[in-house]
Amino acid sequence: MTGKTRFSPPDLLRLGDRIAVLPVIHGSGQFSQTVRRWMLEQDFDCVAVPLPASFQEPVESAILDLPHPSIVIQTPSPKFPSFGESYDPEASVSDDDETIDLDDDPASYVPIDPCQPVIMAIRAAMGEHIARAYVDLETDPFQPFSSLMPDPFAVRQVSAERFAAAVLPSLPRPADRQTRARILHMASRLAELEERFERILYVTNVMHWPWVREAYTEWFSRDAASRNELPDSPERPQHDEVQTPVRYSIDPRTLMFLFGELPYITGLYERARRELDNDEDVQIDGVKELLIAARQSYRDELKQFARRITPLHLSKCLQYIRNLSLMSRRMTPDLITIVNAAKQIMGDQYALHVAQLANQYAYAELPLADQTDEPISEVRLGIDQVRLPDGEVLSMVNRLPGPPFSWRTLELKRNPSNPEKHRWKYQWNPHSQCSYPPEDERIENFRTRVFDRAKAIIGNDLARTEKFTTSVKDGIDIRDTLRHWYDKDIYVKVIPPSRGTLDACVMLFDSPSDPRDYPWRTTWFAEHKDESTLAFYATNFGEEMVGPGIGLARYGGALFLYPPVWIPEIWTDPRLDYAETLEERLIAAACLHSRGRQIAMLSTLPPGGGWRRLARRHRKTLVHVPLNSFSDEQVQQLRMVHVLNGREVRSYAEEFIRRV
Repeated sequence: MTGKTRFSPPDLLRLGDRIAVLPVIHGSGQFSQTVRRWMLEQDFDCVAVPLPASFQEPVESAILDLPHPSIVIQTPSPKFPSFGESYDPEASVSDDDETIDLDDDPASYVPIDPCQPVIMAIRAAMGEHIARAYVDLETDPFQPFSSLMPDPFAVRQVSAERFAAAVLPSLPRPADRQTRARILHMASRLAELEERFERILYVTNVMHWPWVREAYTEWFSRDAASRNELPDSPERPQHDEVQTPVRYSIDPRTLMFLFGELPYITGLYERARRELDNDEDVQIDGVKELLIAARQSYRDELKQFARRITPLHLSKCLQYIRNLSLMSRRMTPDLITIVNAAKQIMGDQYALHVAQLANQYAYAELPLADQTDEPISEVRLGIDQVRLPDGEVLSMVNRLPGPPFSWRTLELKRNPSNPEKHRWKYQWNPHSQCSYPPEDERIENFRTRVFDRAKAIIGNDLARTEKFTTSVKDGIDIRDTLRHWYDKDIYVKVIPPSRGTLDACVMLFDSPSDPRDYPWRTTWFAEHKDESTLAFYATNFGEEMVGPGIGLARYGGALFLYPPVWIPEIWTDPRLDYAETLEERLIAAACLHSRGRQIAMLSTLPPGGGWRRLARRHRKTLVHVPLNSFSDEQVQQLRMVHVLNGREVRSYAEEFIRRV
């Protein structure tokens, strides 16, 4: 037993007793699944597709190499002067007419896309050894007939006949002569196939099927023949003389312009097909998998300096994608929506990984050769354009047109190429460097918050409680009041005024620090009264150039002295040579140059005995502020320091500095 049911298509999608019509939206993975499901559930002996017979050999040859994608292109026939018409070579380049286009007629092509419903029908028919019929008219040039359609994801919840009935009132009647001729020809070819086969599946564009049905019913069905209406039938359209279609491979970087779905999502469909997994929800779950894969790629590039992307971040991003899709009146997101949401939630760097990964197709690099085992030439695609192997650029139209493409703008700071990085590094002037003012402002604001947190901790350590008499002082102490409830007395909190001031702050972002990871150690002085004197150790900015005269480093630890004072370079000061580690040298410098008795220290763990003894050596006290009391996302951004090769670089630095 095969498990297939008898031939029983819905009445709406039936032509006569032997033909089932499946209207599809081209370039849709959901409709590809519908085609496959129909062919698995019902028994057909012929599959008719809306392509001319000239495409059969190259298309089926290309389908045999799936999942590797390719394209079949049919160029327009060359135009020659008619008999008796003289040819004037200067007329085509006359200065009086600047609008002459030497390539008026575009080429037509068939995308060998695993998510194309027509390609899926041919692929399944070849696998089941079912006859294939290419019933479209040979036309030169080809004129597509398409329009905006509802989101095809709706067919996930409703049947194909309900979807077709819902869009039927909005389908326009074909206005151009070629489309009407094609519809008439396909209706006549279906009538011919009806004489040879018992169970025919006709997969066609949802915009064509009502008019093919109308032409078949009025002129070519058996009922029309019994009414003797065939003698009055319209004249059969004739085929045009056409060029032989040629098959090409695709540059993997331009697969976005070939596939109906995102290349990454198309790869997930193929993976599910190979591994026999359930692919009903690939289009939605694939977006989640894309974001998770981009997170891993993002972590692999930035390693420990990558922003922490939690499941909560991904949940917010998916919710944002859903809202943007609904605002665009779509049920599934497009690429610009996904990348824009990733940028807004997780920053430019992560959004770049999402955009790059979305354009990657897992099976693009498989070997591809024709029947003579010769490599197939590769072409590069654009929106309705192709660059042939000889460099010629042609305009093209799709014979299986899906949703229309359009250019949209999204600003992302791109990653520089390796040649650019080497050139910028070579042009660096070692005698001039300065900071990036927006980052200075952020880190100074953070230093103020650390100071405030340390002052609060100092006040809490000196606080005491006493019985309430005439004043509540600094507030009621609930803990001591409950502890002495049997006395029926109220206890209040007394916080004495802080003694001295905080003027030094040590921030240890990575402790213990490996000196090999942080080779750049320097001291920067304030440019104005609102900045601190800053001494720090960081990664080598010369190894990560992000723009001309712009390098990126990441703090390992830093010392802030505010109000700013002039100090000797702490990394060469012989008075601090007793310090053995990078952290100890920062703490020793803070104790040496601080005028207050307390020093705020921001670190993951409290200072150990060795660091406290070092502070007591200078009669100072370390006030620990936990690093985890601040947002991890904020800390990761504050650790980034862009080094500019002179103040003049500040005028254009914003164009190259991106938010991680």
